[in-house]
Amino acid sequence: MAINSATAYLDNAATTAMVPEAVLAMSQQLSKVGNASSLHAAGRSARKVVEESREAIAAAVGAAPSEVIFTASGTEANNLALKGFYWDRISQGRNVIVTSPIEHHAVLAPAHWLVEHEGAELIELPVSSAGVTDLDFLQKLVAERGSEIALISVMHSNNETGVIQPVGEIVKIAGDIPVHCDAVQSFSKVPLSYKALGLFAMTISAHKVGGPLGIGALILRRAVEIPPLLHGGGQERDIRSGTLNAPSIVAFAAAVDAHLYDSKKVAQLRDDFEAGVLKARPDAVINGKTSPRLPGISNITFPGTQSDSLLLLMDSEKVSCSTGAACTAGVHRPSHVLMAMGLSDVVAQSSLRFSFGSTSTQADVDYTLSVLPRVIERGLAAHAVGRS
Repeated sequence: MAINSATAYLDNAATTAMVPEAVLAMSQQLSKVGNASSLHAAGRSARKVVEESREAIAAAVGAAPSEVIFTASGTEANNLALKGFYWDRISQGRNVIVTSPIEHHAVLAPAHWLVEHEGAELIELPVSSAGVTDLDFLQKLVAERGSEIALISVMHSNNETGVIQPVGEIVKIAGDIPVHCDAVQSFSKVPLSYKALGLFAMTISAHKVGGPLGIGALILRRAVEIPPLLHGGGQERDIRSGTLNAPSIVAFAAAVDAHLYDSKKVAQLRDDFEAGVLKARPDAVINGKTSPRLPGISNITFPGTQSDSLLLLMDSEKVSCSTGAACTAGVHRPSHVLMAMGLSDVVAQSSLRFSFGSTSTQADVDYTLSVLPRVIERGLAAHAVGRS
């Protein structure tokens, strides 16, 4: 009996494969010794490659090199931004944090922590059924309570639906109120310029763009100083202490420079996949389809199923996808993103996210579509049994 060896990795929004250029750069740097803060030759050599990498990343994101603050992850960068801006402005009587209910938990969790431990007031912007933040609500809020707002934090694109947010308009409405943007999903996939958007701060991460795990960055205006989360040697403008991770930083820059992500190709794969899904399951619903979206993310509701069961069935067919953010995988609860868009908890628990990347192929699409009908049928049957 022949064994099916086909697989399809469609979870690139969770993490991507390291590109060869990043693997090589990291391997070469790992073979070298030297702390980038040391003054001897080995230290100066490490500092040189770190600063060259900083320049490459800054150029790619439309920032000055001095505005790039390296962190250990996008999550750390988000925490640094939210807590830092809040702590910096609470003395001015600004205790309100404004965000959206569709943010990644790396933004929502520190915001709620500030509410519980620091006395912050959290206001969440409503989103439409298409997954877009309500600008009219924000405009009214700023007009009425702008002097109380410490920070506005809205993602550039949603990690579950791929819906792109009107960040430029948000910055205009905010005026002199600091705006932070989690751009982890958007970086290198769609046009993105920190300077052009006029942001105070922006978060990016390496492992979403073909770089290694464990390295990210907060892009922060040079004139802005915020209190640090970590206290130590005073690295990174005294905002993020800790020995600089030169091998990961070099690999991050190498992945950015390689820029193997072809937006048109990825969008075509997604569109072909969605067309195939709707042909096989006309009752399926593509969430956020009417809004501008990232090229590679497709969030689909399959009525009458249960997403956790579908995920396991897809995995048994060697298709890797997700029920939502990988950071909350294993927690059986409906997607907060889909519920914020107006879906019921039952419908929100009937959806899967498929995310395509630079390594995705037409063969991935074809194989996934070939196994999807039986996965859905088995999912419907399992859900029916569970309800009986």
